[in-house]
Amino acid sequence: MSAAKALVASDLDRTLIYSAAALGLTMPDARAPRLLCVEVHESRPLSYLTETAATLLQELGDTADFVPTTTRTRKQYQRINLPGPAPKYAICANGGHLLVDGVSDPGWHARVTARLAAECAPLAEVRAHLEATADPAWVRKHRVAEDLFVYLVVERELLPEEWVKDLAVWAENRGWTVSLQGRKIYAVPKPLTKSAAMREVARRTGTTLTLAAGDSLLDADLLLAADRGWRPGHGELAEADWTGPAVTALPERGVAAGERILREFLTACERQGPV
Repeated sequence: MSAAKALVASDLDRTLIYSAAALGLTMPDARAPRLLCVEVHESRPLSYLTETAATLLQELGDTADFVPTTTRTRKQYQRINLPGPAPKYAICANGGHLLVDGVSDPGWHARVTARLAAECAPLAEVRAHLEATADPAWVRKHRVAEDLFVYLVVERELLPEEWVKDLAVWAENRGWTVSLQGRKIYAVPKPLTKSAAMREVARRTGTTLTLAAGDSLLDADLLLAADRGWRPGHGELAEADWTGPAVTALPERGVAAGERILREFLTACERQGPV
């Protein structure tokens, strides 16, 4: 009987795929790589990876159990068309939904919502606080995601730093986490984690090696839970100079980081040996 494949749980946005605004992070035009669009919404291209990264991701999908792991809602995730085999598992809504062959596992979702009801302040309280304190001068959208968490789309240059700090303290006291990623501010319940969903997939697949990557505060638990993790040289974790015992902080930024992460995944899988 062959051993189980390695499980690769990777964040998507600003880790493997990039919007036009996040693509190069000051990359010179002369060094701009060839790109593949992997997300279109309302007839507009939204997200990309390099053609090299696309080839690496195809290889990874053939080598490991690749599990896209995202804070995106199911609907937002399903807009993405990644190269390689269709993943059997995907983690959406920061762990609130575990997709199996594209369909949310109802048992997993029920377990998650029961934990949220028992362990943290209700969504309605957090949503009301954001609506009462966020200034319309810099807020462009209020959004509720999957009835699990909330986020704001803001004008980043107008966003007061003190407001974000005050919100983080307020949320911490109610069992929630605040994460600032580009033009979005997320407020997410602490029991709603990518790591719990990754552990469930690992249990189902029987893997003995878990690998992970991510760039934001909402990925920290995932990186710490994996046997090995990587973070790019940009993003919320890099800005905080965050790391962990088995986490490698990469120097690459932008799409170059996406390529490096995929190479690191493949190297780790090769060292595991044949399956």
